[in-house]
Amino acid sequence: MSAPLLEVRDLSRRFGGLLAVDRVSFVVQPGEIFGLIGPNGAGKTTLFNLISGVTPPSSGAVLWRGEPITGQPPHRLNRLGLARTFQNLRLFDGLSVLENLLVTLQRQPRSSALAGLLGTAQHRRAERQRLDTAWQLLEELGLSALAERQAGTLAYGDRRRLEMARALATGPSLLLLDEPAAGLNPSEKDQLCQLIGDLRQRHQLTVMVIEHHVPLLMRLCDRMAVLDFGVRIALGTPDTVRQDPKVIEAYLGSGSGGGNTP
Repeated sequence: MSAPLLEVRDLSRRFGGLLAVDRVSFVVQPGEIFGLIGPNGAGKTTLFNLISGVTPPSSGAVLWRGEPITGQPPHRLNRLGLARTFQNLRLFDGLSVLENLLVTLQRQPRSSALAGLLGTAQHRRAERQRLDTAWQLLEELGLSALAERQAGTLAYGDRRRLEMARALATGPSLLLLDEPAAGLNPSEKDQLCQLIGDLRQRHQLTVMVIEHHVPLLMRLCDRMAVLDFGVRIALGTPDTVRQDPKVIEAYLGSGSGGGNTP
């Protein structure tokens, strides 16, 4: 069998006396949507930070297509094909929606600076392709009508989709989404679920999702892992996880309420 796209192997992270992630292991296969759930403080975002190079692990390993990538910085991981969004949106609020995408696309390989200065045919083709790609992503994310709007003036749900578009602009194989449904109403959450599925098919993506809204992940994911106090307590299909006594106990004990009950 070929190696999984991503393997997390006994990954741990300690902050002083706090063990935020404790020997967590799982694999993510190409093309699947893999969910990561758990009560508040379970270590989900810390684990994303370890995988995406934002935070170095204390121990353990991360493998990409069977090769170790542990501790590599985010820009190198992005070149390999790993992109992510964040809980706290990271947009250029003073730029337009379209400009936010063009800035991201400028970082991708294109014609040389000398070609730009000379205005060569190769440079003009590259610039047209960049603009075409930006408009295509805006169409896919339902943002084309807002292209000239300043990013800082967008509604929260539109800002979330713009950050997803920027991540997609890097051409990832694996897209990490950190609470993409945060702040969305029920109708917007349904639309998001459909959108993520559509993007997976259209871009041949593998997706990892952190989300507090458990019913959404139960509908969306092929498999999921559950964290509690930094420990992986369950792994499997949504039906398997939903019936796991440890998962039920973790949520009933978290005070998270009926909206998040598996």
